[in-house]
Amino acid sequence: MSNVSDERSETVFDDFKPAYTPAQAKVEANRCLYCHDAPCVKACPTSINIPEFIRKIATENVRGSAKTIFDQNILGMSCARVCPVEVLCVGDCVFNEMGVPPIQIGKLQRYSTDRAFDEQWTYYEAGPDTGKSVALVGGGPASLAAAHQLRRLGHACTIYEKRPVLGGLNTTGVAPYKMKADRSVQEVKWLLSIGGIEVKTGVSVPDEVDFAALEKEHDAIFLGLGLGPDTILDMAGKELPGAQGAVEFIEGMKLEQLDLKDVKRVLVIGGGNTAIDAVREALGLGLPEVTMVYRGREEKMSGYLHEWDAAKQEGARAAWQTQPVGFEQQGGRITGVKCQKMDDDKKLIGGTEHVLPADLVLLAIGQSKLAHLVEGLEGIETKWGRVIVDEAGATGRAGYYAGGDCINGGKEVVNAAADGKRAAHAIHDYVMTKGGSDA
Repeated sequence: MSNVSDERSETVFDDFKPAYTPAQAKVEANRCLYCHDAPCVKACPTSINIPEFIRKIATENVRGSAKTIFDQNILGMSCARVCPVEVLCVGDCVFNEMGVPPIQIGKLQRYSTDRAFDEQWTYYEAGPDTGKSVALVGGGPASLAAAHQLRRLGHACTIYEKRPVLGGLNTTGVAPYKMKADRSVQEVKWLLSIGGIEVKTGVSVPDEVDFAALEKEHDAIFLGLGLGPDTILDMAGKELPGAQGAVEFIEGMKLEQLDLKDVKRVLVIGGGNTAIDAVREALGLGLPEVTMVYRGREEKMSGYLHEWDAAKQEGARAAWQTQPVGFEQQGGRITGVKCQKMDDDKKLIGGTEHVLPADLVLLAIGQSKLAHLVEGLEGIETKWGRVIVDEAGATGRAGYYAGGDCINGGKEVVNAAADGKRAAHAIHDYVMTKGGSDA
């Protein structure tokens, strides 16, 4: 697996939530009530025993604290940074109902897991060899969590990833003020240190290796396909330089050095979390005027409001109830977006046509789905571009399981980690009781 370059635009960002010192962590840990029926645990998709790991910090058993986290979520280090804790565990802390600041669970989780990484603590070994083999398509969080659990159960694993690096959006898409690409790569290497997980990067499934070949070589297949390229607005001029997908922009910033010297005005089209990330990243890169263009009202946007509040504090602008209808161009390059205002029913208002000037337009209106890659496989059902699975992650085709964005349309890293671990146990039951093939 390749490392990422040291020459990356994202390196200019500082942590939005700086790490705790040992003294700060202990003080915060001692504030916890250690609830018996803790609502924060119920709010965590991976069901980490939050009171237990916090108590271990308070008693200076940081090694044990990190193990409590990793036992439930092997991606606990990255999740400590990227989880929207404000709407998950922290949002459900009982202190919220008491008018007291909630426990900073994410920062405490980061404190423990960072110590584990920095001091190279290891907790797990591969299980006795079962002679069974599992293919994992895609190298993102769902596949990584599944592969690690499968190795602990003794199964050989091979990850097939079309990019040169693993980690999925943890590496290529997470906002750098939360986590940078090199930290994600470090987590991947730590996870792979369990041994017995073969990695094949630069391999596209099914274009270069088809599913028939995977079935012949492996006893089960896990689909961790993720999402596809950005959705592009179907407007005149879309092919001209000056506009690109927000996900493509973020990936470029995280993996290479972008040339933005001629960019002064940026428009970000969309109102979701990717749009907000793109806004904050453009501002953080020093671009002076960054505006989010959204067809609805501020209170109706799908992105997290606490993230948008942070963006506004950093200087973000917004054009609410505004619908792009075309691109303005000059000299073969996009110079702005033609827009119209929209009413509360999201209908265009006549006579409101105007142009928002821009040197760069980032489109954050969604990503394409990749379920079409498996639609030809008998027994696998898809709906709205998602692979349909049961509660254990099994598809309708024997030996095929799935998790992460390809089944949920694009949720959090912690959801993918939960999906991968759950599917791993189902795969284990399948290959051990039904045998799979004799590959």
